[in-house]
Amino acid sequence: MSPIKLPDIDSLSLIEQVSQMVVVRTCGMLYDHQIEYPQWELPNAKLQTLISEYGVGGVILLGGSAPEIALKTQQMQSWAKVPLLIAADIEEGVGQRFSGATWFPPPMALQAVSMKYAEAMGKITAEEALAIGINWLLAPIVDVNNNPENPVINVRAFGITAGEVMGSTRGFIAGAKQYPVLTTAKHFPGHGDTSVDSHLQTPTLLHDRQRFENVEFPPFVNAISAGVDAIMSAHILVPALDRKNIATLSHHIITGILRTELGFEGLITTDALIMSGITNLGSPEAIAVQAIKAGVDILLMPVAPIATIHAICEAVESKEIDRDQIRASVQRIWKAKQKVCGIPPNLKKLGNPLNLGIAKSIATKSINVYSALSNLQPENVKEHLEANYLNLIIVDDPLTCEEFLNARSPAVLLPKSNGYQRIVADGLTLANLKCDQFSLIFIQIFSRGNPFRGSTNLHEKIKNLVAELVLEHKLQAVVLYGSPYALDRLLPLLPMQMPWGFAYSQQPEAQEAVLQKLGF
Repeated sequence: MSPIKLPDIDSLSLIEQVSQMVVVRTCGMLYDHQIEYPQWELPNAKLQTLISEYGVGGVILLGGSAPEIALKTQQMQSWAKVPLLIAADIEEGVGQRFSGATWFPPPMALQAVSMKYAEAMGKITAEEALAIGINWLLAPIVDVNNNPENPVINVRAFGITAGEVMGSTRGFIAGAKQYPVLTTAKHFPGHGDTSVDSHLQTPTLLHDRQRFENVEFPPFVNAISAGVDAIMSAHILVPALDRKNIATLSHHIITGILRTELGFEGLITTDALIMSGITNLGSPEAIAVQAIKAGVDILLMPVAPIATIHAICEAVESKEIDRDQIRASVQRIWKAKQKVCGIPPNLKKLGNPLNLGIAKSIATKSINVYSALSNLQPENVKEHLEANYLNLIIVDDPLTCEEFLNARSPAVLLPKSNGYQRIVADGLTLANLKCDQFSLIFIQIFSRGNPFRGSTNLHEKIKNLVAELVLEHKLQAVVLYGSPYALDRLLPLLPMQMPWGFAYSQQPEAQEAVLQKLGF
């Protein structure tokens, strides 16, 4: 493949150079009426204006099927005078965001199987991303999830120690580097020990500098030595590193520590600028200017992209920002584009049974089941019907679980075939649940750390329900799909011989593996 030809940086106007530092978000589906998040996702006319007239440097995609993305990326590239970086948050494989591609269990599942799978995960993610026109992986997360209460990193991390995270990170990057894509270590200086979701408010980390040197920084140093292409900042306040500014807006953290002390020469991108952890701190324009002054190269998902571009240009013209800094950022962007742009999509690379088989292996090998139910043989179906058995499925949000839970899911079908009735509940309905009519209740919980969710006290309500059912001798077994931290809260409540199951993955293959091992 011959390298793409990019224009001379100095031939670009200031507004064109600044626009290259902006990555906007759009929906992966093809038509405006399909846009799911209109407050964040640009309709096609505005997107085309930003790409063809302003010359934004990239686009981040969410939603749609893999074949749709292949069409969308080709369309966007055809609008661009300079090839685009096209990014996606695909920490769990391309199928996590775009249906039809391979969807892996959360990264933490690798600790229960083998870190050797990390390289395969990186390789398959890169191969399938390129197949649909995505050239920038916003992965891997290299945060050390050492806080069980973390609502936003949680099972998205490779592990709970720096060593676990570093081993899997090297594997993932080595796998991805077999293809011309960009990888991204996130979220600097470390988002693993927060108990607040930065999508909703600004977390504060009170550790001293030495703690960061020992725990949070090593995975980033490791990623840099492994050849990571980009590093994403975190919208967190760390007073020991900067008393006034969150990391994304801190010159000391971005330029002083990451660029100078750690010697990172690649792209530095902000986390999404639509997150409340940063939008609460000022106007979109002022935030963008301060982030550039801090030393970032890429502004990811600014609230008002056109106003942001003009505000940065004004800051350059007023000498608040040095024009040479803009040029240096564009040079880094050019280097990245030389590496990954110009490769047409190739849908034949999707649906590979080997890739799907590896994802299934991780999902099924990382389950954990204690004991088996002795009274779940098919011949007892009639007895169960008469006894009024309940399959109680508890979810974080019933409106966002269709990707892993529907009428054909093993979590629904297998208990049904054994005569169980079914109720699906969430944090709002759980308290009003009437279980008196059921003689035995089998609970399945789908819950993991999810951004933007906030707190519904779901786990407290589940604990209360479990304790009540144990006292009434009605609880038959518990299965949890998602976060091991949620399981840890429940296990002390269960009687010694109570069967339980756990899977990191919420996908059908994990459901089936757990339920079959339990005896369904």
